[in-house]
Amino acid sequence: MTIPGKEDKLAGIAEEIRRCPLCRQWGTGEPVPGEGHADADILFIGEAPGREEAKSGRPFIGRSGRLLRSMISEAGLRAEEVYITSPVKYLPLRGTPSKANIIHSREHLMKQVEIIDPEVIVLMGAVACLALLDRKAATTKEHGTTVLKDGRKYFITCHPAYGLRFPSGKITLLEDFRKLRELIRTRK
Repeated sequence: MTIPGKEDKLAGIAEEIRRCPLCRQWGTGEPVPGEGHADADILFIGEAPGREEAKSGRPFIGRSGRLLRSMISEAGLRAEEVYITSPVKYLPLRGTPSKANIIHSREHLMKQVEIIDPEVIVLMGAVACLALLDRKAATTKEHGTTVLKDGRKYFITCHPAYGLRFPSGKITLLEDFRKLRELIRTRK
């Protein structure tokens, strides 16, 4: 059951993102604030919207999204019971988001984290780690690990796009999501 008002608060953040001149300055397309359960125990955070996401305003609906959603299911979760978003809310004009873009966009993301108040945050890639852990992370080395910070568990893994680009990346993701499934089981 969702705590009353969480959906409204998240909708307010989505409106802030839509009106944010700095977010628009660095990106294009529709804003992609995120979607899912407003009271989710598990929050998945990627990098930034891709072309498909920028057309629709929905996160992770392209090839990476299909892989992510299948992995969520493999972890024993349903997409409706998690929340999926990214630090950067618009398709970046120049590929990977700049550090300044990530730091600015983190303001919106942190408001979402505060509202959702998840138990576990899954950081998918270096951009997510920079936004939430305030440091660069070599996700190919740190994947499958959990960091405790500010009373939360941050689970580090690679971005699903890595799993699409490299056969070994998909194996890494499968292994990590098995570890995530165990982490989820132990929290209950």
